Amino acid sequence: MSRKAVHIAMNGVTGRMGYRQHLVRSLLSIRDQGGVLLDDGTAIFPEPVLVGRNAERLRQIAERHGIGRWTTSLDNVLSDPGIDVYFDAQVTTARESSLRKAIAAGKHVYTEKPVADSLDGAVQLARAAREAGITHGVVQDKLFLPGVIKLRRLIKDGFFGRVLSVRLEFGYWVFEGDGLASQRPSWNYRKDRGGGIVLDMFPHWHYLLEDLFGPLQALYARHATHIPVRWDEQGAQYDVTADDAAYALLEFRSGAVAAVNSSWAVRVNRRELLELHVDGTAGSAVAGLRDCAVQHRVSTPMPVWNPDLPDPIDYLAQWTDVPDNQAFDNGFKVQWELFLKHAAQGQPFRWDLAEGAKGVQLAELAMQSSAEGRRIEVPPLDA
Repeated sequence: MSRKAVHIAMNGVTGRMGYRQHLVRSLLSIRDQGGVLLDDGTAIFPEPVLVGRNAERLRQIAERHGIGRWTTSLDNVLSDPGIDVYFDAQVTTARESSLRKAIAAGKHVYTEKPVADSLDGAVQLARAAREAGITHGVVQDKLFLPGVIKLRRLIKDGFFGRVLSVRLEFGYWVFEGDGLASQRPSWNYRKDRGGGIVLDMFPHWHYLLEDLFGPLQALYARHATHIPVRWDEQGAQYDVTADDAAYALLEFRSGAVAAVNSSWAVRVNRRELLELHVDGTAGSAVAGLRDCAVQHRVSTPMPVWNPDLPDPIDYLAQWTDVPDNQAFDNGFKVQWELFLKHAAQGQPFRWDLAEGAKGVQLAELAMQSSAEGRRIEVPPLDA
């Protein structure tokens, strides 16, 4: 078996997601398994090159994992003809300009979401990448979660009959930072830094819901800032300028409806931090990050409304878990393997920058709906 090294400039690995999911659990894990096997038998072996602003943190990460190269100069690494792929996991406001430079340098690009902080910027990136003839992709990790894989299998096998409605619940309580440290960086709550739960999460909801249930037709949304004051990483108090919760009603072209609640100011009373409840004419399912439980039409109980007596039905006990009857790898790693294979073979990638632009479009439409207090149609996007 021959082995081919692919050099990947990774910008943003000092952040939690860039470090844990993309560097350690994806690329370094791919190296440990011997690379990604191409159709001709060649093994693609990723060689990360770390990029960022904090030299000391980059040096520590490189030494910890035996990575031979790191730099604080994005321009220098992009001018290197030996760099094959540019990956971006920076803060949102820094992403568009860096991706634009990488595309102009002729590098394949793979990026976190949102791909830009405006729809116009996202569309321009997609068009530039297409004109450059590179392979370009956007991280859409939730498609590869075990719970979602099980849910997709149910849909494919016709378990639901006709899908009627979807309820998506996401979120948890993010501590304000004055006592217990906040679980999320302070820039998430600053609008001028690209923060806000709508811009952060609605690109996820776009690809997840459309992959499972088909194209969206319209939406009505309301966003809110429930916690107006927080404390940053240095313990300094600051005013929150971005939304920390959003509530939306989405309409699919199929006629199904989704109620989507996203909040960093909610306490969890469900099995997982993300859950999708799907109701259909023939059955229902509740899927999370890992679990998926089902209830078929033939096993549906018959509740009777009577507030004067205790309800004798144990509703949760009447759901059945879909078994883990296949091996599930890390979702980020699975998509990295697919992207590297496509880039190495010069093939277009299904989840490209045009798909990323559609996620930004949904976020902008949700913000517009909230500002205007009305239902908004989702128009086709030419990206």
